[in-house]
Amino acid sequence: MRKRTLAYAKRFSGVTIERTRAGLEAARKIGRPPGRKRLMTDRKIAAAKQLLAQGASATDVAHNLGVSIPTLYRWIPATDR
Repeated sequence: MRKRTLAYAKRFSGVTIERTRAGLEAARKIGRPPGRKRLMTDRKIAAAKQLLAQGASATDVAHNLGVSIPTLYRWIPATDR
């Protein structure tokens, strides 16, 4: 039973890899970049910088923009605040 399960998993892992690669290639052909969309758009980054410059806390800014605090810090390093 175990050998049959392993053979089945091995067979279909190759199929999954092929389908993933085909999907990524098709997305590139139509000009769509692979991966998730960015949470922090240029507009959100500018708004966050402005709010932080006005003295708002990072927690409030992240909450208002709908992102986590680590995401906010990733896009706006401490040197830019």
